[in-house]
Amino acid sequence: MSGPADRARRVLIEAPADLLLDRLGDELAADFGIAEIELYQVDYRLSVLLPLGDGEPLTGPGHPAWRCFDHQEPIVVGDTGWFPVGMRGERRGVLRLAPVPPGRDAVDQLAAAATALGHELAAVSAGTDVYRAARRARRLTLAAEMQWELLPGRSRVRPSFSLAGQLEPAYAVRGDSFDWSDDGHRLWLSTINGSGEGVAASMLTSLATHALRNARRGALALADQAALADQAIYALHGGERHLSALLMELDLASGRLTVVDAGSPRLLRLRDGEVTEQVLEKQFPLGMFEGTDYQEQHFDLCRGDRLFVVSDGVIDATGGDVRYGETALDRFLRRTGPMAPLDAVRSLIGDLRAFVAGDLIDDAVVVCLDWTGPQP
Repeated sequence: MSGPADRARRVLIEAPADLLLDRLGDELAADFGIAEIELYQVDYRLSVLLPLGDGEPLTGPGHPAWRCFDHQEPIVVGDTGWFPVGMRGERRGVLRLAPVPPGRDAVDQLAAAATALGHELAAVSAGTDVYRAARRARRLTLAAEMQWELLPGRSRVRPSFSLAGQLEPAYAVRGDSFDWSDDGHRLWLSTINGSGEGVAASMLTSLATHALRNARRGALALADQAALADQAIYALHGGERHLSALLMELDLASGRLTVVDAGSPRLLRLRDGEVTEQVLEKQFPLGMFEGTDYQEQHFDLCRGDRLFVVSDGVIDATGGDVRYGETALDRFLRRTGPMAPLDAVRSLIGDLRAFVAGDLIDDAVVVCLDWTGPQP
């Protein structure tokens, strides 16, 4: 006989896309006596948890909902429970349930139901705007809408690596972006430092991203992926438009890192509490010249190494007349050692916002990658 979590999962699979929460609530009411259910999704800035219904947004870092989101574990206060909602390391938000029955088994079953909700949200999001529309604190610009739709997610967790990225200004980003994919043996990561303004910048980044994906899915080597994207941009713009990109391929068993630097964002390594910049061979940005011959570089990572990729929008952020700069960046990155990649990225973006006293003016992208080594 199936248990409550299995029944909740089946109900979610069979529910209409716009009624996931309603149908899950009915099932949890029957099995656990749950009378209140609400989904809070994290917004594009990673700064507020927004209710799907009529509740109040949650911003306070000490709130149980944020403790649940940050630590990715159930938090029960009185008879109210907060449960992480996500899938494969992608944090979507938290589920509020009340009253939660006493006992560890009930909490575990409800946590499993919240995880099932996270998977189903990912499955239905392409066919409904209900959940996307509810996770924005204000309207996205058209360019930002295009950029966020282009992303593979904001975080990814597998036994051999953890990965996260964030764009800023979240609601008005133009050309900066990132992309990743893995097949269990290798991880591919590209980070783009876009150029231009508005929709034109977003369209250029979209062309580069799709060209890189096309080459990657055709099993081309990393240098050839860069060459194909370079040709696609040059064929359309004749050298008048180009953008910088950093392409990486990580062998998940050995830690061997292959890199192509096409005028790229900066690559920094955190090892044993020390930050060093990985020296790369600067090559031409994608689309600058016809037929550029890109060269690969190779580096060996140590188990536990953390890599940061940051665009110039991070280094050049200014507060008043003061530039954020490399020194402040290195000092802050050293403090992120104990944090999960998504928390490290969110903390760095938060520090930048505090430094400039608001949203960044120029685009910035931050990506954090931990290689934890080969796992059984």
